[in-house]
Amino acid sequence: MPRTYEVRTYGCQMNAHDSERISGVLQAAGYGPAIDGQTPDVVVFNTCAVRENADNRLYGNLGHLAPIKAATPGMQIAVGGCLAQKDRGEVVRRAPWVDVVFGTHNLGSLPALLERARIQDEAQVEILESLEVFPSTLPTRRESAYAAWVSISVGCNNTCTFCIVPALRGKEKDRRPGDILAEVEALVAEGVIEVTFLGQNVNAYGVEFGDRGAFADLLRSCGAIEGLERVRFTSPHPRDFTDDVIDAMAQTSNVMPQLHMPLQSGSDRVLQAMRRSYRAARYLGIIDRVRSAMPEAAITTDIIVGFPGETEEDFQGTLDVVAMARFAGAFTFQYSPRPGTPAATMAGQVPKEVVQERYDRLLAVVEDIAWSENRALVGRTVDVLVAEGEGRKDGATARMSGRAADNRLVHVTPDDTLEAPRPGDMVTAEVTYAAPHHLVADRMLAVRRTRAGDAWRSRTLAPASTGVLLPMPALRP
Repeated sequence: MPRTYEVRTYGCQMNAHDSERISGVLQAAGYGPAIDGQTPDVVVFNTCAVRENADNRLYGNLGHLAPIKAATPGMQIAVGGCLAQKDRGEVVRRAPWVDVVFGTHNLGSLPALLERARIQDEAQVEILESLEVFPSTLPTRRESAYAAWVSISVGCNNTCTFCIVPALRGKEKDRRPGDILAEVEALVAEGVIEVTFLGQNVNAYGVEFGDRGAFADLLRSCGAIEGLERVRFTSPHPRDFTDDVIDAMAQTSNVMPQLHMPLQSGSDRVLQAMRRSYRAARYLGIIDRVRSAMPEAAITTDIIVGFPGETEEDFQGTLDVVAMARFAGAFTFQYSPRPGTPAATMAGQVPKEVVQERYDRLLAVVEDIAWSENRALVGRTVDVLVAEGEGRKDGATARMSGRAADNRLVHVTPDDTLEAPRPGDMVTAEVTYAAPHHLVADRMLAVRRTRAGDAWRSRTLAPASTGVLLPMPALRP
C-alpha cells in the first residue's frame, strides 16, 4: 500500500495552486491521496502569512494533530508556504512534533525531506532564499478536471508597507509567453475549458524581459486557443493597469467580464502611507474605463480597515469610494501588524474596538451594494459553468452551483425536461432571485455538454488514487 497524504491549504489562489503542485510532487513520488475518514500518513500544511490569525490557526491545528501523530506510528507532518518561509526554525521550536519545514521556493524537495526526516528521525528544515526552478515545471494534481490555475509570474516588486509577501516570495520572476501558452494548450487538450492566470501583480507581467505590453498580448493570444472558453486573472495592481489591458479584455471573446482589483483604502493619505502608488481618483478612473468597454463587468476588490493612522475622515473616504465603485463584492480585512513590515512599527496603531466598529460599518455598506447589484440581474439570462460538489439545498430543492461569466456564484435548479448537467458542462438559466453573495436561477433553459464534462466523468470513474496528474511544461497585491 502506498503511503497516503493530505494537503491543507490556507490563503490565496497562489497557495491553492501551490497545493496542487505539492499533491503532484507527492503522487509522482508514490504517495496516494487519503480517502475521507482515513488518517493520512503525511499531513502537509501550506500556509499563509498575510494576517495574524494565519499563525494562530496553524499552531492551533498543529496542536490538535500532536496526539493523533503520537498514536499513529510513522505519521509525518510537514509545514510549507509563506509562514514556513517567515518562521523557519520557529515552527519546530513551537511544534517539535513537526517533521519537515519547507519554503515557497522548494516545493519539489518535499518527498526527499520527508524521507530524510524518517531515516534520520529528526526534523528537516530547508528554506531557499530565492527561486531556482519555476514551479510550473513540477507535476500538478489539479482539483478540477475543467478549470486550472496557470502561474504567469511569481514574486512581487512592490513595497506595500503592510505586506510581507515580497520578502517571502522574492522579486518578480516572469515566465516566457510561449511557455505559458504551451501550458494552456496542454491543459485544453486534457479537457480544461477555463484557466485563471495567477501572479502577485499580473499586469506587471513582462517587466523582467522588458515588454510592458506583454500581459495584454497574452490575453489576446488566448483568444486564438480553440476549446478555451473562459480566461480570468488575479490580481492586478491599479498602478500598472493600462488601457491596452482593458482593450484586450473587451476585444477577446473568452476573457471574462470580471475584474478583481484591490483598493485597500479610499483615502489618498492612507494609500500614500501604504505605498500603494495610486490615488482614489485613478482607481475610480480605471473602473469607469472598464465599465465603458464592458458594461456587464463585475468588479470586486480587497479593502483593509484600520491601517495605522487611519482617521474617521480617512475611513469615510473608503466608504465614499465603495459607494461610487458599486463593487459586486469585496474581501474586507481588519489590519493586523506583521513583524518585518514597516507598518508594524508605525505610529497611530488604531485601537481594536475602533477597527471592529469601522469594519462592521464597511461590511454593511459592501453587502448592501452587492445585494443591490445582484437584484438588478433578476430576470437576466446567464451562462453558468457547473462546478463540482452537491451544490446548495434549500428545503426540498437541490440545486447545482457554478459561476457565471462575471464570476458571480449561481445556484441553478435542474429541469427534469433537460438532460442533467455534469460538472464542467455549461448551463443557460434565468436568474429568479438574488442574495448579497449569490444568485438563484430556477429556470434552466439549456444544457451544453463540454469536453470538460467528459473529462470530469472519466476522472470520477477512474480509481480514486488516479486524480488528474499532469507534468507541466517548462495570485494579492
